[in-house]
Amino acid sequence: MKKLQQLFRQYTGHEADSCQQLTADGSPRRYYRLSAKEVSLIGAVGTSAEENEAFVSIARQMRSQGLPAPGVYALSDDRMRYLQEDLGDTSLFGLLMAAQARGNYDERDMELLRSVMRLLPDVQWKTAEDFDFNQCHPSPELNRRGIQWDLHYFKYCFLKATRMEFDEERLEDDFDHLATVLLKGSDQVFMYRDFQSRNVMIRDGKPWLIDFQGGRRGPAEYDLVSFLWQARARFTPEMRHELIAEYLLSAQRYRSFDEVAFHQRLQYFVLFRTLQVLGAYGYRGYFEHKAHFVQSIPMAIDNLRSLLAENDFADLPYLATMLREMTGLPLFAPNTEDKELTVRITSFSYKKGIPDDLSGNGGGFVFDCRAIHNPGRYAEYKQLTGMDEAVIAFLDKEEAMQDFLTHVYSIVDYSVEKYLSRGFTNLMVSFGCTGGQHRSVYSAEHLATHLSEKYGIRIILEHREQNKLKITH
Repeated sequence: MKKLQQLFRQYTGHEADSCQQLTADGSPRRYYRLSAKEVSLIGAVGTSAEENEAFVSIARQMRSQGLPAPGVYALSDDRMRYLQEDLGDTSLFGLLMAAQARGNYDERDMELLRSVMRLLPDVQWKTAEDFDFNQCHPSPELNRRGIQWDLHYFKYCFLKATRMEFDEERLEDDFDHLATVLLKGSDQVFMYRDFQSRNVMIRDGKPWLIDFQGGRRGPAEYDLVSFLWQARARFTPEMRHELIAEYLLSAQRYRSFDEVAFHQRLQYFVLFRTLQVLGAYGYRGYFEHKAHFVQSIPMAIDNLRSLLAENDFADLPYLATMLREMTGLPLFAPNTEDKELTVRITSFSYKKGIPDDLSGNGGGFVFDCRAIHNPGRYAEYKQLTGMDEAVIAFLDKEEAMQDFLTHVYSIVDYSVEKYLSRGFTNLMVSFGCTGGQHRSVYSAEHLATHLSEKYGIRIILEHREQNKLKITH
């Protein structure tokens, strides 16, 4: 912080009167608004000197081409900090969320979106004009290796987290083919990489661009898909159709298009970008425990489900089949009643960690069953679980277990009743024991039955270590 303030003083000649940290969403970079007298600048503290230099180089290229990118005024000697133009606090994402809250996109919203579509070809073709892509970080272009990295991001950070069985050899074969399709026949332009409404600021009614430090040479379709299939924007098919038409009309200034072929190719980019986004949501949400990424997963799954309903992807047979199975998992079942309370009950082993909160609400109750007599200590019960009659009979006789569940029911019932009266939609309850096999499974089963019979609410019951999941209502 002190070094950033020193950079501000060196550039402006004034001490900063205030230094306010800004929200950076999933980025490891930290942003601050520094101000003194009539001067207000945004200070960025990065984690990579090369990435910071890439941002500065791209910003200067955009400015030289007359594009609405922030001016960069100072870069520290160690290249870890820089000062840029303050574009205000109004993001396009915020305006779109307000439109969703109202229940519709009005003409003002649509004209903003159309203006972004008209701007995008300029960003893609003008930025690429005589630009040295070797200044980009971490790669000068989207190549086969980069595509494979993103697909593996999906495989390891999202798909494996579902614990669904799949054939990795066949999946990798289709990944290879998808990479070939994506790299074949596209214009190689400046690819923003993360072109979405969060990275478009609105100043004086016009769009301005931020956070393009990951830009590189790449296919023109990529950024269009990134924007129009952004999970939380929830654009309708009709809106996408209109905005794609606006984009193509603007892009005709740079090249001619076979619109039928363009739309066919676009579907593969939608598939790729959706898998990439799910990988990012899985990592940021499940592993870094950032709630708004978890909250976006159902919307990305809806995008994928709709895409698969409209396209058979016959040249990607295993991938398409596997994704249809994945989107059909009870884990991702659409909740038709947005205001319906769902209680997610999970049994687990403490050896493998406490379950992730998939609702994004920050968890709920975690009950430790390890103080209760463990049937798993006896040979005749070792291969059984808390769903088997012999284990159930054992624990039914355990007074400590019955006392434990009585207290659990009292605590959880109180929350369920409050949640129902206040319109809350998600509660998570987890039971842990040593192996996640006997006591925790028994407890989870009994709480699920208790809540279903008493309140008739939607229950998602998962026995994590047995890879079993069921939904009751």
